[in-house]
Amino acid sequence: DPQGRFYCGSIGYDEALGKVTEALASEGFGVLTEIDVAKTLKAKIGVDFRRYKILGACNPPLAHEALSSSLEVGAMLPCNVIVYEGDDGRAVVHAIDPLRTVAAAEPSLAPFASRVHDKLERVMDKLA
Repeated sequence: DPQGRFYCGSIGYDEALGKVTEALASEGFGVLTEIDVAKTLKAKIGVDFRRYKILGACNPPLAHEALSSSLEVGAMLPCNVIVYEGDDGRAVVHAIDPLRTVAAAEPSLAPFASRVHDKLERVMDKLA
């Protein structure tokens, strides 16, 4: 995927949420935020939307390293991972590629972005 790494699985949405959280933890990420997009859209504008969550994942040592190099990188933290229910009922998981975001915005952070990229790639591989 040109936008980043993604996984389209044969598992359901609820199972995918659990597996994503476990896979993130295995790579040192905790989920700091969880936005239930469907619930928010229903509450705010009264529309129905597919099951869709945005997980704000953070690896504290890597976040500290990046922020110590560039305070502005905080605008791109935490790493967002989305999980939604596809039209076929199966889960879709997508994580943006920090090599295309963080490293593109701040080239000096390319080594950091590369390490985060590798960790997120392993997360997606664990879902396969």
